[in-house]
Amino acid sequence: MPVDYSAFSAFQPTLHRAAPGFALAAAELAALLASRLCHDLISPVGAINNAMELYEEGLGDEETLGLIHLSAAKASARLQFARLAYGTAGSAGDAVSSREAENLARHYLDNDKTELHWQTKIPYLPKDKAKLLLNMLAAAAAAIPRGGRIFTLIEEKQGALRFLLHMEGPLLRLPAAFIELYQGLLPQSAVSAHNIQFYWLILLSLEAAMPIAIAQQPDYIELLAQ
Repeated sequence: MPVDYSAFSAFQPTLHRAAPGFALAAAELAALLASRLCHDLISPVGAINNAMELYEEGLGDEETLGLIHLSAAKASARLQFARLAYGTAGSAGDAVSSREAENLARHYLDNDKTELHWQTKIPYLPKDKAKLLLNMLAAAAAAIPRGGRIFTLIEEKQGALRFLLHMEGPLLRLPAAFIELYQGLLPQSAVSAHNIQFYWLILLSLEAAMPIAIAQQPDYIELLAQ
């Protein structure tokens, strides 16, 4: 059933600022992002290792093999997502196709709890903007830890790109570290591999000249970058 995105057009921000009160050194930022990537890969890689140990002990079966395939696919999806979200990978040149960004997002969010809706008529995105969009999606997923729906609208208004993410779910909340970073309340000493993605997201939005606004309501959360 087609989604009526016009229902999300009346964006009313409830939080403002979108700037940490500090700037991490390049080496520290790189180390924290690397730690975050390792954290994302520990679970699927560990599952593969455990399954292989069962095979080595002669205890492996079809279910074990299925676990290996599932975990390998999950690790691959997270790596491919990270190559663009944290690195410089993507389509050749300075643009990324919208379809490629959508496929990366779908594989990254692929589970039985999260439903991703995607609408755009824009075929290509500047690479820095695509990187921003993927990090917005990672933050959106963190806002619905028990699953839900993410509606993604990519459009152009008055010649400028606009990303709107609308999230709904049973346990709906932006992580406290994201809100504190966004409002400049989180001290630099509290930045860790667990929350570095939120710092990275805000940094990307500022560098892309697309500051993020947040709207929080009891039944939905929206992130807008424009």
